[in-house]
Amino acid sequence: MSRSTKVSGPVPAADKEAGGPGADGTGAERDGATQWPLWEVFAQEAQGAAHEHVGSLHAADAEMALQNARDVYARRGPIVSLWVVPSAAITASPSDEAGSFFDPGADKIYRHPQFYKIPRGVKGF
Repeated sequence: MSRSTKVSGPVPAADKEAGGPGADGTGAERDGATQWPLWEVFAQEAQGAAHEHVGSLHAADAEMALQNARDVYARRGPIVSLWVVPSAAITASPSDEAGSFFDPGADKIYRHPQFYKIPRGVKGF
């Protein structure tokens, strides 16, 4: 039987205990899909540092995603904060339209550092 086949009948006890896709008693499918939703994981390595994307994982809900992210990604080094975001909630700029999407910023000279004068006495520039 393939994984995409809808399962009817009792859920094996091992699946229920493991929290597998059939743990809720509905078979292998959950919300019409054969896998749990995909979550993107972001980690912060030090207080005040930016969160960086470290990977993805499948989980039934946000709490499970956070626990799985901790188990998988926090063991690699010091982590002070984790974010988990449903992949479906992320909207990205179209890569095939990158030129036209980002061009409007190029005609605003005041956004470029050469527009500003560095005051006397300021060092390090």
